[in-house]
Amino acid sequence: MGRAFLIVLDSAGAGGAPDAADFGDEGACTLGHIAAECAAGRADQGRKGLLRMPNLDALGLGAAVRLASGAAMEGFDAVPAGLWGAAEEISRGKDTPSGHWELAGVPVPWDWTYFPDTVPAFPEDLVATVCQLAGTEGILGNCHASGVPIIKEHCEEHLRTGWPICYTSADSVFQIAAHEEAFGLERLLKLCADLAPTLHAMKVGRVIARPFTGSCGDFRRTSNRHDFAIAPPSPTLLDWVAEAGRATHAIGKIGDIFSMRGVGKLWKGKSDADLFEHLTRLGAEAEPDSLTFANFVEFDTLYGHPRDVAGYARALEWFDAALPRFLGALQPGDLAIFTADHGNDPTWAGTEHTRERVPVVGWGVGARAVGVCGFVDVGASVAAHLGVASQGPGVSFL
Repeated sequence: MGRAFLIVLDSAGAGGAPDAADFGDEGACTLGHIAAECAAGRADQGRKGLLRMPNLDALGLGAAVRLASGAAMEGFDAVPAGLWGAAEEISRGKDTPSGHWELAGVPVPWDWTYFPDTVPAFPEDLVATVCQLAGTEGILGNCHASGVPIIKEHCEEHLRTGWPICYTSADSVFQIAAHEEAFGLERLLKLCADLAPTLHAMKVGRVIARPFTGSCGDFRRTSNRHDFAIAPPSPTLLDWVAEAGRATHAIGKIGDIFSMRGVGKLWKGKSDADLFEHLTRLGAEAEPDSLTFANFVEFDTLYGHPRDVAGYARALEWFDAALPRFLGALQPGDLAIFTADHGNDPTWAGTEHTRERVPVVGWGVGARAVGVCGFVDVGASVAAHLGVASQGPGVSFL
């Protein structure tokens, strides 16, 4: 028994989900298609040539992607020295809470509520509730949109009227963008917090505060985003470990995703680079037999949704190049598992997540092929490593 580190590269899917066609995503493969674009010389902005992730490939990343989808990853030909496999999801969503909860041992037992892709997108009574809580006579947006374009479209009117910019996506979300100074950051966060119970009762997964600053011609979204997520339906891996009296650490969005349930200490930052410093420090300092659960979100938000293949490739290569610092801080008996919560293929149509299997790559237990498993088996395996009883349906592959 030792410590466990569960690390989610948000949206780094491996393709091959057997139900991908149900979501319009048959053939999507985030990592495989990024590697193919790099090999074809179409992702040379700020980098050049083949996608290079030698450290994760040495553990088994290339083998995991080939297992998941059959995708040939040129240059990913290492014989795995670590644990490797692929996981598939049973929850009926391709969103952040579904993926993370199921990785932590708890599939989603309900159907999420999604808003129609119409204008307006939101029912009148919900709009009235938002206006009442915000103290405004109306809202802006009220449609499906991506964050940057809708802020650009409504920024001037937002600053003139003070009305919040409200929008949704193909995920089960209600997002509110507002200017940190003109509208007020604390006011935005309170609006989202007060609105969340209404949305959660409707089985809408998240209310997301999307603050921005600057002028309308030069605005930027800030790191003060906050997700008000519906609570998991039953105890998760974090709860299991905490209830056993062990220390738990959450890095990045994990606290939001799990509504802080089972989270002992929360570590946040302005960028994935900041989060990696927390991960490396905890690799050296985390308590014996503790759990560290990390999410690296920028793969998804900065590169997947905007469909930026080169940017995604640069981020993957940065993470892999930094990895030896973290692995070098680990101790004998530790387990580190690298995985993802869904896909977000930057070569795919649209701007939304893609339904995919995800790679499961591990350090600390030697070379071990675990085949195709379930998301829930990841949580069960981490629990088994820590000597904690699993309370979910997963089966350990350790």
